[in-house]
Amino acid sequence: MATLPLASVRILSLALNLPGPAALMRCRALGAQCRKAEPPSGDPMRHYNPAAYAELHQGVDVFVADLKSPEGRQAIDDELARTDVLLTSFRPSALSKLGLSWEALHARHPRLSQVAIVGGPGDQAEVPGHDLTYLAEHDLVTGTGLPATLFADMGGALMATQAVLQAALLRGSDGQHFEVALSDAAAWLALPRRWGLTQPTGAVGGAHAGYRVYPCQDGRVAVAALEPHFAQRLCEAAGVPGSDAFDRATHDAIATFFQAATCDELDRLARERDIPLHALRD
Repeated sequence: MATLPLASVRILSLALNLPGPAALMRCRALGAQCRKAEPPSGDPMRHYNPAAYAELHQGVDVFVADLKSPEGRQAIDDELARTDVLLTSFRPSALSKLGLSWEALHARHPRLSQVAIVGGPGDQAEVPGHDLTYLAEHDLVTGTGLPATLFADMGGALMATQAVLQAALLRGSDGQHFEVALSDAAAWLALPRRWGLTQPTGAVGGAHAGYRVYPCQDGRVAVAALEPHFAQRLCEAAGVPGSDAFDRATHDAIATFFQAATCDELDRLARERDIPLHALRD
């Protein structure tokens, strides 16, 4: 069995809610030894979604430390003496008040690395925000409905995991400081939209008849017949062979075809004709 890349890395997390624990979950899966210090009141997620909290913290050694007390801060400092990477999600001003600014940490623990999850990069790290505002900033909120998941938080967690891996690669030298901004995660996820790919005029934004979500008799169907051979099979199944997938008449014909079909029929069509689609039942 291959050795996990973080098998000998010790991580201490002070990060609450979602991005930090999600990053710790990924690091744990990569073999890291993970500890987490929580305030006496606990992580808010433990209260508002116990199941999510339990899954995020499986295999993580959680202990209580009151960072507002001298005893709690000393306990953290003692822990940092045997830690490779510190994971935080406080604003920089809050870290400074707690004696956990990068300058203070590096002076006390020169071999320690820090991955600091913040809202915005640089000076914007003090500006309040949340997943929804970061997505809105980068044109990823397109109506009044909420996004289906917390894209910036989970994307930021992956970027934080990448930073931990960077710190592990550089271990043995002076500790490194990595800033991970959730707004940068949203910007990364938004690149296809900025390039026009997922705009309404883009091939994967609705302009291509083979890459859309259509209503059917008892639900919806997500179709991803984008490549020419898939698009051809879809058009043949819909009775419009040789059609231009960007033509309005083709869109209408395929929509009519799906409207008359059930989810079971569409699942069978996908298997029999090797068409990438997924039926969503009501």
